[in-house]
Amino acid sequence: MDIFSLKKALFNPILYPDQPKEVRLIETHISLIFLTGNYVYKLKKPVDFGFLDFTTLEKRKYFCEQEVRLNRRLSPQIYLGVIKVTSDGRQIFLDGEGEIVDYAVQMKQLSEEFLMDKLLEKGQVNSRMMERISEKLAHFYSIAETNDYIKSFAKPQRIKQDTDENFDQTERYVGITISKKVYEAIKERTNDFFKKHEEIFYQRIAEDWIRDCHGDLRLEHICWGEEISIFDCIEFNERFRYTDVAADIAFLAMDLDYHERGDLNSPLIQTYMERSRDRGLSQLLDFYKCYRAYVRGKVESFRLDDPSISEEEKKGAFQRARRYFNLAHHYAQFF
Repeated sequence: MDIFSLKKALFNPILYPDQPKEVRLIETHISLIFLTGNYVYKLKKPVDFGFLDFTTLEKRKYFCEQEVRLNRRLSPQIYLGVIKVTSDGRQIFLDGEGEIVDYAVQMKQLSEEFLMDKLLEKGQVNSRMMERISEKLAHFYSIAETNDYIKSFAKPQRIKQDTDENFDQTERYVGITISKKVYEAIKERTNDFFKKHEEIFYQRIAEDWIRDCHGDLRLEHICWGEEISIFDCIEFNERFRYTDVAADIAFLAMDLDYHERGDLNSPLIQTYMERSRDRGLSQLLDFYKCYRAYVRGKVESFRLDDPSISEEEKKGAFQRARRYFNLAHHYAQFF
């Protein structure tokens, strides 16, 4: 069954066990996310972007299972499991009989008003909240998997492959979302850092700070509550997740800066360093904040070439991309 027919069929509230009055859809470039009010059903689109490949039913099943397994590390109460999407030739069913046409991750639906980006917009985030999030992260990293294979992803020559890829993929946006001056300055500073500070990366490896991390640690992926939920980690590509804990923390710190709440970085970072005793984090923090901001600028730039989004959405993506690239340039002045 093609993705368009599947999307249309899954809008029908009758299909869902909680019998919602309506079904809401959030569509991204890689997912269809159906929300019923109580539950979320997330399907992966049959796409191949190089860094991810969901083109076969078997691959979508595997990555749905990976998504549940990996996200249960930080949000065991949210991720309920993987269910079959089936068809009897006339009708679609969730976890029913018939031919399996796809798979979906089933989750409890979180209240959007308690997502950290929404709370931040309303001025409802304080230092103690960031300390609690940091405490949870410090514990998570302390028990996250590490081995020689995972550590290999943090060798400087391996990380340089990622930064080189970023510069190659954004070259066509020079003069559009990033100026030539800013592009060349970030590229030069990044490459110089590898040359001058190679030993720092190997020291981090030797000290066991390379872990199976979250990979996409942003405010919108944290839900505040008595039990803090941190969700939507990277499941589709291990190289985005096998990283220095400093790169993970830097992503969240950068996001706070982007939202003009850099004052909350101190409780986040200081609490993490105290709990983890990771004294070397500060040596790489600006480098990884720059890297994370640049990646977000790249992702927003890609949206300018997406034929499925409106001109208004592209205008927003253009503005966000420029802000991210300028933020990356700011960080590059400090390493």
